[in-house]
Amino acid sequence: MVVASFVFFTALVAVITYRMTRNDDHASLNGFFLAGRTLTFPLIAGSLLLTNLSTEQLVGLNGAAFNDGLCVMVWEIWSVIAMVAMALFFLPRFLKSGIATVPQYLEIRFDYQTQVVANLIFLVAYVCILLPIILYTGAIGMIGVLDVQALTGIESRDTVLQAIVLMVGTIGSIYALFGGLRTVAVSDTINGVGLLAGGFMIAYFGLVTLGDDSFSGGIARLRELPAGTFNSIGDNDSSVPFSTLFSGIVLLTFFYWTTNQQIIQRTLGASSLAEGQKGILLTGALKLLGPVYLVLPGIIAVALFANDGIKADYAYGTLVKTVLPAPLTGFFAAVMIGAILSSFNSALNSSCTLFSLGLYKNMFNRNPTEEQVVFWSKIFGWAVAVTAMGIAPFLDRTESIMGYLQKMNGMYFIPLFAVVLVGMLTKRVPAKAAKIALIAGFSIIVLGYFVPPFDLIVESMHEFHFLGAVFAWLVILQLIIGEISPSKEEFVQEDVGAIDMTPWVHAKKAGLGLIVSVFVIYALFADFSVLRKKETTPAITTVEEVQECVENSVAGLSRLSDTTVVPRSGSVDGFEQTRESSMFFVEQKTQN
Repeated sequence: MVVASFVFFTALVAVITYRMTRNDDHASLNGFFLAGRTLTFPLIAGSLLLTNLSTEQLVGLNGAAFNDGLCVMVWEIWSVIAMVAMALFFLPRFLKSGIATVPQYLEIRFDYQTQVVANLIFLVAYVCILLPIILYTGAIGMIGVLDVQALTGIESRDTVLQAIVLMVGTIGSIYALFGGLRTVAVSDTINGVGLLAGGFMIAYFGLVTLGDDSFSGGIARLRELPAGTFNSIGDNDSSVPFSTLFSGIVLLTFFYWTTNQQIIQRTLGASSLAEGQKGILLTGALKLLGPVYLVLPGIIAVALFANDGIKADYAYGTLVKTVLPAPLTGFFAAVMIGAILSSFNSALNSSCTLFSLGLYKNMFNRNPTEEQVVFWSKIFGWAVAVTAMGIAPFLDRTESIMGYLQKMNGMYFIPLFAVVLVGMLTKRVPAKAAKIALIAGFSIIVLGYFVPPFDLIVESMHEFHFLGAVFAWLVILQLIIGEISPSKEEFVQEDVGAIDMTPWVHAKKAGLGLIVSVFVIYALFADFSVLRKKETTPAITTVEEVQECVENSVAGLSRLSDTTVVPRSGSVDGFEQTRESSMFFVEQKTQN
């Protein structure tokens, strides 16, 4: 029953997607990479949501919640502010330029070499970091949900892991390399509906199971968890201390939703600025519900499996297999496959776009036909997919996939975001400042993460504060270079007339409402007492406690003096002096 429902729902999505996109333009650059600039807000929102909510989120964020509790919802809730910034500030500038990639914008703002450097950073990051993580988390999620080892009779978990990586990578490559962006967006939207329904089902059935077939009983059991589990404020021992919200975390979320090619490419295919803004803001509204299906299940897993010794990244798959009825388990496995495919084919499509429009046309063939560009993008895509499939199984050695993901993201998120932001906010910062910032930023973060003795700098602070410091330094560096050696002419962005640039009339009001909602949610679950300095020893407040403490200390010293170890000259006398001084202190305390 599980396998049958899984195959049925997976095939259903493929058939519907094919019928909706079979007559699309997959041969031209505009059609293959930007869906012909025809995407409306439902498709943009659905594709944005599911590209983001892949298994690195389902598995990784619920695994983080298994360790740290509700405070990890920052990755969901804080991103809403970044989406508002994307809709109101970044998107109009991108669409006005008529670009298909972020590096193309950097070429318009700075020069061709800046675009090449940015392209190379993006491609290395996607091939070596993002795509392997998507495949790995998808594989371990499927192993947990479907119990693939039992179904196939294969005892080796490593073999099963490699087989699922190969299967998902191959299917995702077919979607991305033969369908183009619109095919990706349509399949994303269909799977997005299923993912939301399935995510809420996991939370519901998890609470019912926790409460012994009672939803309210499950809620009551959650209230018995240790204090702080449902605190939106992370303490210094968590993976997201509160102070990091204003350094590395805000920068990582802003880059992800405003500058990350994998995410924003569907917004660049919007039919108008208004449709793009509505799609982004609708996604922001849906992200406010994210903690229900991306954090709460991880907390439920704590109550159910805390004593079972399972690894945090396996908590979500174990929960799904435990609480869902068999037919629904197959459905949810199909949805998870859709989520994996969504993120994988989106990142792969973006990689092909970056290579074709940024490198192939400028470095290998300056006057290609559109058919040649699309053809070589597919060849490059298959090479990237095979490389990612080879790297993915090695990630099984990581302790926390969410922590690994954010750490690796910082290497390219921070320098790229610093350059894009300075480029948009200034008019005379020259191209050499951008190139220096890109290369220096990437190099400094790599040195700080991996190379002694530079790694001691990162060890002396939280790594998110390190990223914040690097970002600030890169911005200041670019501004200083801009003052010393400014561009001869001010940058003036022109409207190329690619689409209608009339903004959505309710964009600002909707954005303000989303920001207010973020702070309300934080306030409802906030307990700032966790930020107080923890005492290393209990306070002594009474005379009896003082006397007991002193007597225990003196007894310990006396036992030490009775051992066969020969003390240094004067040591025993020192013990007696300590006893006399201590008893005198107790007598004085008693009199007071």
